[in-house]
Amino acid sequence: MAQFQNDKEAADALAASFQKLRQEIGKVIVGQDEVVRLVLTAVFSQGHSLLVGVPGLAKTLLIQTIADSLDLSFNRIQFTPDLMPSDIVGSETMNQQRDFHFVKGPIFANIILADEINRTPPKTQAALLESMQEYAVTVAGQRYPLSRPFFVLATQNPIEQEGTYPLPEAQLDRFMFNIELGYPTYAEELNIVKNTTSNIKQTVSKVLHAADIQAFQELVRRVPVADNVVEYAVSLVHKTRPKTERAAPRTNQLLEWGAGPRASQHLIVGAKCNALLNGKYSPDIEDVRAVAVPILRHRLVRNFKAEAEGIGVEQIVKELL
Repeated sequence: MAQFQNDKEAADALAASFQKLRQEIGKVIVGQDEVVRLVLTAVFSQGHSLLVGVPGLAKTLLIQTIADSLDLSFNRIQFTPDLMPSDIVGSETMNQQRDFHFVKGPIFANIILADEINRTPPKTQAALLESMQEYAVTVAGQRYPLSRPFFVLATQNPIEQEGTYPLPEAQLDRFMFNIELGYPTYAEELNIVKNTTSNIKQTVSKVLHAADIQAFQELVRRVPVADNVVEYAVSLVHKTRPKTERAAPRTNQLLEWGAGPRASQHLIVGAKCNALLNGKYSPDIEDVRAVAVPILRHRLVRNFKAEAEGIGVEQIVKELL
C-alpha cells in the first residue's frame, strides 16, 4: 500500500489507477466502457450493483475480469429456485468429535456475483440482504464478519419473467446502481468474435490490492462537496416523489412512487467518486448528473399512465435532470 503525503496525491493516484484498470479490463472486455466505469465507481463508493442484460453479453466475464484486476477473491453464486440460504452463507456441521463448527459459504469473498438473483425465492434473496447492509452474516446466533472490501454484483435477465421472483423494493434500494448492458456494436462484435475464437488468451495484470481499495474508499468519503451540489442532488430526489411539495409536474402525472433518502446519499457519494476518477478534487452538478440515471432507474415506480404510454423510467429521469 503506497503512502500518500496528502489527499491530493491520493486523488491523483486514484485517477491514474482508474485509467490503468480500464486498460487492463479492456484487454478482455471489448466496449462496455460505461458499464466498466459504473462498476468501478460502485467499488470505490462502497456500493453494490445490479447488472441487467440479456444472456450472452459477458456479464460474468466482466465481473471476473474486474475481480482479477483488483486482486480480490471472487465467488459466483448461481441462483436457482431450490437454492437455500445456507447454500449462500454456510451452515453448522458436526465434525468427527461430534462438535458443531461453522463451514463458510460462498458469501465469504470480496466480490460476489449473484447470478440471476430473481430466479431464487425471497427467503434466499433475503440471505444476501444482511451481508450487503451489515457486512456480516448470522448463523445459529453467531455473527461472522465478512472480509472487506465486500461487494455484491447481481445480474438479472430482463426477458424471462416466468418462474422468477422479482426483487422487493427494499432489496432493490440496497443496490447503488442499476446498470443496463446493451448489445455490442458491429465493430465491437467483430473484435469479440476474433478474440474469443482463437487460442490467444489475454492475461490481466493486478492493478490494486484490497488495502489500496479500502484507502481509496475512505478517500472518496473525505472529498469536500459544495452546498449547491448537495442541494441539487436532494432537490432532484424530491422532484421524483409524487404528491409532495417539491414534486415535478411530470412526476405527478407518471410516477406512483419516488426515490428515498438513500438515493440522495448515493448521488453525492457517486458524484464524489466520479469527480476523482475524472481528475477533479471536488464534484460539481455535472458529476451528479453522470450517476443519476443508474441510481434512480430502479427506485422509481411508474404508474399505469406511464406504462400504457410506454414512457420508461430513464426518460422520466432525463426530463427531471
